[in-house]
Amino acid sequence: MALTNQDVLDKIHEIHESRPFGEHPTWAGIIDGTFNLAQTREFAKQFGIIPLHNHNYHGRLYVYCPDPGWRAKIAEVVYEEGTGRLYAEGVAHNELYYNFGEAIGIARKDLLKPHYCSGALAFKSYFIQMCERPFLEAVSCHMLAAEAQGPGVFAKLAKNLKKNFKLDDKGVAFWTVHDVADEDHSGVGKELLEQFAKSDSDRQRVLEIVQETVDMTFLLYDDMYRSIKKAH
Repeated sequence: MALTNQDVLDKIHEIHESRPFGEHPTWAGIIDGTFNLAQTREFAKQFGIIPLHNHNYHGRLYVYCPDPGWRAKIAEVVYEEGTGRLYAEGVAHNELYYNFGEAIGIARKDLLKPHYCSGALAFKSYFIQMCERPFLEAVSCHMLAAEAQGPGVFAKLAKNLKKNFKLDDKGVAFWTVHDVADEDHSGVGKELLEQFAKSDSDRQRVLEIVQETVDMTFLLYDDMYRSIKKAH
């Protein structure tokens, strides 16, 4: 039986529900505040493969997008990441992340060029490659899989960082901003499928991409956790 768009959205929800990122020990440790300072620093260095390299991801998504309307949507995200003028009072998101690193004692140069674990390097390579794929695949990878999160997760993370390490609002702004900004994509799935998933094979491909991306993301988290456990 052919899948409807709602079937696809329901199945995407099931994929994320079956592997909630917040329950992975990498995220559980940082969200619940059970990592010590050295472990939190290692988390920050490894996770930086995403926010400090985001121009490689959203940038490609914009360049390869064939539709003017969707390019405008992606351009807004790229603009926010690069300037912070929509959600972050004019502070670019990479600067927000540097502020987080500096707040927990990581010099900017050490956050920019750490010794990345293999999972981080593999994820970066995969994500760049996917953002150059045909648009339905690329945006499914980026917005329906990689950016999915539960509302309030990053707010809780920020609260515990402030409590455990005496960080101020500036030090946790990266997380509080993203708790709001990422929620802005909540309606993208329905709109995307209606416009671009024209056949059952398209809808099946969306599900394959979401599952594959979630699997790759957890590969990243697994390797991050191995590095975090070694930190001292």
